[in-house]
Amino acid sequence: MKTAILQLNSSDNPAQNLNDTLALVAQAAAQGAGFVLTPEVTNCVSMDRDHQQSVLQNEADDRTLAGLCAAAKAHRIWLSIGSLALKTDDPDGRFANRSFVIDPMGEIVARYDKIHMFDVTISDSESYKESAGYRPGSRAVVAQTPFGALGLSICFDLRFPYLYRALAQSGAEILLVPSAFSPATGAAHWEPLLRARAIETGSYVLAAAQTGTHAAITGRTRQTYGHSLAISPWGEVLADSGTVAGITMVDIDRTKVAQSRKRIAALSFDRAFEGP
Repeated sequence: MKTAILQLNSSDNPAQNLNDTLALVAQAAAQGAGFVLTPEVTNCVSMDRDHQQSVLQNEADDRTLAGLCAAAKAHRIWLSIGSLALKTDDPDGRFANRSFVIDPMGEIVARYDKIHMFDVTISDSESYKESAGYRPGSRAVVAQTPFGALGLSICFDLRFPYLYRALAQSGAEILLVPSAFSPATGAAHWEPLLRARAIETGSYVLAAAQTGTHAAITGRTRQTYGHSLAISPWGEVLADSGTVAGITMVDIDRTKVAQSRKRIAALSFDRAFEGP
């Protein structure tokens, strides 16, 4: 399957972000992509909770979701929306960080809410508490497609290998890791962790990322690492998008998954153990 990984520099303006994303989706489809992936928080990168409250929408009303579903139908492509920041009906008012898989008819075939929240202190000047604004999901998801089963995850999930093992043992052949990774942790950990998840499970790993300094109408600006990656089931880097927003093309062949898992059948060798 010819696949397009979109690397974005989303701002805190959902309408502008949708226009930019739709243009790249159209370009990717024109280049022959049958599967297109966008990164985490495709619709809005913002550090300002009040601004998010004013511009985000519930899933049923979200214009980015509607626009991308229409684009998938118009171009007859499969589309992974890495995630959208969405309002919920939760009493505490927290948002959802939700990924979608859209089929060529424009229909939603899978949803996944990010399980692991990014609550970290990277340095004295850089800290995040995603759980203050977003509520975590609780269900792992595998989506079936004609070109392979997709295991869904989002960004900080990458640091929890048991999730990916569970996805692979449930049939996932392609692991999706849409992200908005911090530059500091990205430089240190991004590629090694993605390659590890591919090697451990014998799966493709496709990671569409946000990149650069993200324009903000209000609040602090945010920076992200970029370097969207495609990793083979043997752990080889097939493509690296660098730090520029745009399209990276890669070919996905599910027979490579079967070959890798036959060579090292680690998914079949779990053993119970005692301790520590």
